[in-house]
Amino acid sequence: MPATHHCIVIPAAGSGTRFAGPGHKLEGRIGDDSVLGLTLRHALATGLRVVLVVSRRVHQRLGDELPACEQVVVDTDARPAWGMGDSIAAGVAASEDADGWLVLPADMPFVQPASIARVAAALAEAGTVVAWASHGGRRGHPVGFGAALRAPLLALTGDTGARAIVQRLSGMAIELADAGVLVDIDTVADLEAARRAAARA
Repeated sequence: MPATHHCIVIPAAGSGTRFAGPGHKLEGRIGDDSVLGLTLRHALATGLRVVLVVSRRVHQRLGDELPACEQVVVDTDARPAWGMGDSIAAGVAASEDADGWLVLPADMPFVQPASIARVAAALAEAGTVVAWASHGGRRGHPVGFGAALRAPLLALTGDTGARAIVQRLSGMAIELADAGVLVDIDTVADLEAARRAAARA
């Protein structure tokens, strides 16, 4: 574990409108676990602090089976426009004492713990304020942010996440053999492909 105190923020409060199947995409099953459950277990396996920002609806359906971690439960029925930016800000607000944050979207169940740890280590050792996982030259997740970016992260709103922060800064790409850093579950087809990949593994 890096000497500095990094926190993994898992935004899981989005509506998942591109998923046309029954239920929410984070409830989709891959083997014996849910998409959210797998993502959360991989994050916790790093030994880093984890803050999950989850909608009340998904929490009610999955809460009993999720591994224990810090949770921020938000009522997205009362505020339907809640987006990725709001979720990241809520996670950072719940862990403002951290030295940095790694944002790992909840719909990315194949990102390996070692990959998350590599990005955290690079963020700590290189002294950069932004670092991200990369595979085959393509940008993936998690994306790490140093403590100097606390204020702009807390100010995020809407559904664009922290993309604008990353684009205006010269960060560091951490090239990894882990193709899971690029795989998210947005559609029913994505979920079916993920199930096939897990069965082959």
